[in-house]
Amino acid sequence: MAENGDPKSLAVLIDADNTSARYAHAIFEEIVKLGEANVRRIYGDFSGSRLSGWDGAIQSLAILQHQQRSNTTGKNAADIALVIDAMDLMHKGRLVGFCLVSSDSDFTRLAQRLREDGLIVYGFGERKTPEAFRNACSRFIYLENIVEAEPAKKKGAAASGSAEAEKKESPRKAVKIIARAIEDSDDDGWVNLGNVGSRILGAAPDFDPRTYGCPNLSTLVTKTGGFEVRKEPGKSVFIRRKPTGRKAAGRASASG
Repeated sequence: MAENGDPKSLAVLIDADNTSARYAHAIFEEIVKLGEANVRRIYGDFSGSRLSGWDGAIQSLAILQHQQRSNTTGKNAADIALVIDAMDLMHKGRLVGFCLVSSDSDFTRLAQRLREDGLIVYGFGERKTPEAFRNACSRFIYLENIVEAEPAKKKGAAASGSAEAEKKESPRKAVKIIARAIEDSDDDGWVNLGNVGSRILGAAPDFDPRTYGCPNLSTLVTKTGGFEVRKEPGKSVFIRRKPTGRKAAGRASASG
């Protein structure tokens, strides 16, 4: 189901040359939260063994494979084929949005063009994805955030798991991002958490609580230690900055 409660018809276009097959199932599990992947296509030169890792996922996930042979070294014909298909699908007017799966900045203009036509663009790529492409999307999701660490099969598993955990950013690093999103608050400083999330994504499409080791924004806000949280009947959640120094004393005096 889509985020607003209605299923969104989405096209999933995968650049196989820039996406590892190990992310395949995690990508589609994530897309279920966004809408329905009614169009599923993957592009690349599958004539050799380089992309053979995609074979199983292509079959099990019912992805339509587009064979695009690279006739000239250094020229990625698959990218062109993906863009042409995206334009064709856009003009048919049957979709609400696109999922562009690639870490290649060449798709920046495609994302911009789709959004100009009123479509939602979800980008999926690794952390190495250039900022321009990330910001051109309505929302950008890091593949590293949606793939669980593979079970260790040899000694050193605990050390490996610890190393994986260390890759997460400290929740404290999210304080400034969240604080900027609550500047327009009420007289008491409180703002609805749902509005905060929308504002953050508007300014930073690649923002994701999972980057900081948290499953959702509410958990991240709590773990930062920089905000007060107020829950109201009906599951509404409000937050505000924790006061410091004179502000803290003034707030305490006002409440007393």
